[in-house]
Amino acid sequence: MKLSVMMITYNHEQFIAQAIESVLTQRVNFDYEIVIGEDCSTDGTRAIVMDFHRRYPNRIVPLLRNQNLGVMQNLESTLMACRGQYLALLEGDDYWICDEKLQKQIDFLDSKPDCAICCHHVDFLNETGSAYFVPRFPGGSYTIEDLLKGNFIMTCSTVLRRDLVCELPGWLREMKLGDWPMFVIAARHGTIELMSEVMAVYRVHQGGTWSSLPKITRLRESVRMLKALDRHLEFQYTGIISRLLADSYFELACYARKDNNRAETGRNVFSLLRYGGWRHAASRRTLAGLAAYTLMGSWSKVFSMARHPKA
Repeated sequence: MKLSVMMITYNHEQFIAQAIESVLTQRVNFDYEIVIGEDCSTDGTRAIVMDFHRRYPNRIVPLLRNQNLGVMQNLESTLMACRGQYLALLEGDDYWICDEKLQKQIDFLDSKPDCAICCHHVDFLNETGSAYFVPRFPGGSYTIEDLLKGNFIMTCSTVLRRDLVCELPGWLREMKLGDWPMFVIAARHGTIELMSEVMAVYRVHQGGTWSSLPKITRLRESVRMLKALDRHLEFQYTGIISRLLADSYFELACYARKDNNRAETGRNVFSLLRYGGWRHAASRRTLAGLAAYTLMGSWSKVFSMARHPKA
């Protein structure tokens, strides 16, 4: 089989039909399957998936969980069931808007054996149904180094070579952030092509597994993931990853300072310095303030006023 469309879904009753239909309307000259990991939803998601399966039994492969596995375990189990040479990703709350999307991406990957991942631009849609603009990387060819500096690959835009993610590493099962490290693992084996055409819509809503998390939780999870990824990559890209870790610890230190948590501020400042954060010219003044607060507590304000009296 040429392609597996991997879809994981949980409580997507409002969205799942549009997601599935956007796959079924694809115009392609190859065989494909839609493998849907339905993670024991508490709403009507499963009934909708099974209705589509009854109508398209040779196209849709439903994987019905007896209990909720969670995002990463559901993703891994669904991935293992995919049989295609290529893997296209689409979560149950997103959808595609170009009926030639898959053909374009498969044609590109077939013609470029040194390319590991093909992705494209997407539109963002909030809960009110309003589209909004998010800064985009220009279309073109990128490398793993580019991807490590910041994730520019949207999951709903991605088609990659299935054999590059045969099995997810054990540590990834414990993460809340799974798509970025999975793309990095695949990108060790080839380039990344970012098509400039918009061919999918990404929904931002309260039920989103990542976007709905508080910012501080996302920062902590990013730190945890980056450290594990650095070990997995055998520290070949520590220079790039250290900069990301320093940036994350800087933001965490600012959150802790705002909460007047001196001990937590100090721990984050120490970690920031450990990863070379002192080199960031733009943050040195704030970093000095965080360090002063760590050392002197509320007296740092008095110290600062004494040194810089008002005119």
